[in-house]
Amino acid sequence: MASVACIGECMVELRQAQGGASAGQGQGGGLYSRGFGGDTLNTAVYLARLEAKVDYLTALGDDGLSDEMIAAWNAEGVGTRRVVRLAGKLPGLYMIQTDAKGERQFFHWRDSAAARQLMNLPETDELLNSLMSYDIVYLSAITLSIYDASGRERLFTAIKRARLLGTRFVFDTNFRARGWPDRDVAREVFAAAFAAADIVLTSTEDLLALYPGESHEQLMARIPTPELVFRLAEPVSLLRFPGGTHEVRAEPMTKPVVDTTAAGDSFAAAYIAARLGGSDPVEAAQAGHRLASLVICYPGAIIPGYAMPPKKRHRPAATRLVTK
Repeated sequence: MASVACIGECMVELRQAQGGASAGQGQGGGLYSRGFGGDTLNTAVYLARLEAKVDYLTALGDDGLSDEMIAAWNAEGVGTRRVVRLAGKLPGLYMIQTDAKGERQFFHWRDSAAARQLMNLPETDELLNSLMSYDIVYLSAITLSIYDASGRERLFTAIKRARLLGTRFVFDTNFRARGWPDRDVAREVFAAAFAAADIVLTSTEDLLALYPGESHEQLMARIPTPELVFRLAEPVSLLRFPGGTHEVRAEPMTKPVVDTTAAGDSFAAAYIAARLGGSDPVEAAQAGHRLASLVICYPGAIIPGYAMPPKKRHRPAATRLVTK
């Protein structure tokens, strides 16, 4: 079975529960439910639900919340053998607020989170050497933003080494400005990731924040990767892959949007799972849109297991996954 390594950070997630404010609280107050989430962790969970073999690579503390995370990932079928536990450290925390249209706003407390140290540990070399044993390494710009420059260089070196043995690198441009010291640093890191990647998953939302005013054609031209999925503001993806380009439109929504959290993360999972299962890029993008359209109808990053779509068999791909 093809295997995927997802690298990143999982945090404690707080989201406002249904119902009004509690007594003594001001407008916007009330009860919050607690869960766990993070962009690459969300993708790992959805990959596991889509029957991909996936490990999550991160660092956690030795606290009870970290124990709960490990138990929850194991229950979802996400491998935890590559999780480093650090004494005295804690996971980060974020809170989600959503407006009436389901659009979300995030608030983070993560500066001293264990995951930020992953590229600077005694265990780091062994962890990075393990990347050669996977078919795909998946990470996001958020992953890269939590490491310092030397940590990012260490990670890129390991990915390039793994690619020589056939591992493919999938980069998701999930961009959050608050995670970067400035946009010039982000642009430099993005360029390095684009140059190393086999598949890039990106969007106008991410790229226009870094390259304002550019057209779709200009933005896509910045990415030399052989396989590119470019999601527009409307539910449409522009695909570029060896042999041609294509436009894929999502099917019309039949249910109201509740929370757009993890829309891109679930799209990435369905796309990767479909490609590993033998689908071509067009079919994979269709699968991505289907899952994302379902996920945004539920609150929080991870929807209930019973809400997952029926599993589909993938037919042999007309376009193979390629390594540059």
